[in-house]
Amino acid sequence: MRSRLFMYLFIFAVLAIIFQYSNSKNIIDKYEKDINTFKEKISKLEDDKKALNDKIYDLSYFTVDGNEEALTYFEDKGLDTEELLPKLKDGLLEMNVYDGVDHPIISYASMTDSKIMIDQIKILNHKWILANFTDGKHWGELFINYDVSDEGEITYKLSDYFLYPIN
Repeated sequence: MRSRLFMYLFIFAVLAIIFQYSNSKNIIDKYEKDINTFKEKISKLEDDKKALNDKIYDLSYFTVDGNEEALTYFEDKGLDTEELLPKLKDGLLEMNVYDGVDHPIISYASMTDSKIMIDQIKILNHKWILANFTDGKHWGELFINYDVSDEGEITYKLSDYFLYPIN
């Protein structure tokens, strides 16, 4: 009778060990699957980060902030770019406040009841600016040359422009 009890206990112990092993194996397999999933996600995020960094580099290439030569040009003239760059944009935006129908720098008149105005401005380097304009329905872009005198006076000269056709 005692030997049977030990045999039942032995069988019970073996079954308990098999159950624990199987359960632990399932847990470990799930953790490994989760780890692999997270590794794949991390790899994808790293690829996305690299792609975003490349895009940021591409977008910053034609900006005055990404152009060391342009910044050096301003510094050699004794100009502070922290003050000058906002002043360049403000000078163009101030042209949006005008009387009549003709904008001071845009060669098109508004074709709606709204005034035509400069909307976005991108300073490319120490001589060129790209800007877009709109009257709310029509829009186009401007290529502007600018010059900063030794006294800090800014002059703008429209070099080229176009208006997108409405389809």
